[in-house]
Amino acid sequence: MLNLLRSSTLTNYVEVARASGLDPYRQLRKVGISKSALLDPDIKIAAKSVRHLLEESAQVAGVEDFGLRMAETRQLENLGPLAIALREEPTLRKALNSLVRYFGLHNESLVLRIEEADGVAIFSQELIDARGSLRQSVELGVCVMYRILKQLLGAGWKPRGICFTHSAPVSLATHRRLFVGTSVLFNQDFDGLVLAEADLDAAIMSYDPALAPHAREFLDAKMAQSDATMPEKVRKLVFALLPTGACVAERVAQELGVDRKTMYRHLVYHGHSYSTIVDAVRVDLATRYVENRERPLSDVATLLGFASLSAFSRWFSGRFGCSVSKWRRE
Repeated sequence: MLNLLRSSTLTNYVEVARASGLDPYRQLRKVGISKSALLDPDIKIAAKSVRHLLEESAQVAGVEDFGLRMAETRQLENLGPLAIALREEPTLRKALNSLVRYFGLHNESLVLRIEEADGVAIFSQELIDARGSLRQSVELGVCVMYRILKQLLGAGWKPRGICFTHSAPVSLATHRRLFVGTSVLFNQDFDGLVLAEADLDAAIMSYDPALAPHAREFLDAKMAQSDATMPEKVRKLVFALLPTGACVAERVAQELGVDRKTMYRHLVYHGHSYSTIVDAVRVDLATRYVENRERPLSDVATLLGFASLSAFSRWFSGRFGCSVSKWRRE
């Protein structure tokens, strides 16, 4: 399945590439992206091409913080129609719920989720169908999330922390400058922001109760025009729900607004089943998580929705033909 995103994701790419000593148009050609994508923010382009562009540009330029540099001046307006979903909600909680619901209109390759527990809220992202190094795409996405929340809540607002699953760069200068006064942690279990749970109830000053219903109607109409199939929608929800331990068919069907039998019927029509989709997502995520030698295998088991490390180990051996420990060593 080809996941697409709005070309506004490339905002600032030309400027950052040139400042890093690159020919931006040559880099675009190398990954098969037409320069016309820079002329209209609503052009849809392949997400994997954009990921490749960012990682390749960072490597060629020798700039480890390329994605952060691109995110440095991002504004809410860069999200296009999604800016409506954020501005026309009364609280941050409702705004983020709308963002999670409608984010596929902006980027089909990124799943957002919100979790709350013990006075803390985690707003995280998960790239789907991704392979290889993802540092630039991840840091671009997290920094954009950070800047959006500061726009909504005011320049004085700060999260409790910024978390990345990858290792720390050689220099943290750009991270410290962009996330000033905020703890930045690496080799964590998720990519995203840690907030005080109370932040979710903060009022959004741009909220207009007269305009809010029209904003939702507009976005719902855009969602209805989406040609995503049932298997594609289920797959993205599985990506979002697996780490929460709540990835059961009933919950996925509920999120889709249908009952479980209806969801199953649509999946069978397209030649899929719920269990095969879950298994395929686990295979995709397992290789990514296991490659990080600093991540305990017990944590990998939890992130993939297994009740125990032994259950994960049996599943891994069945899918990859060797033990997870041997696969990691080799």
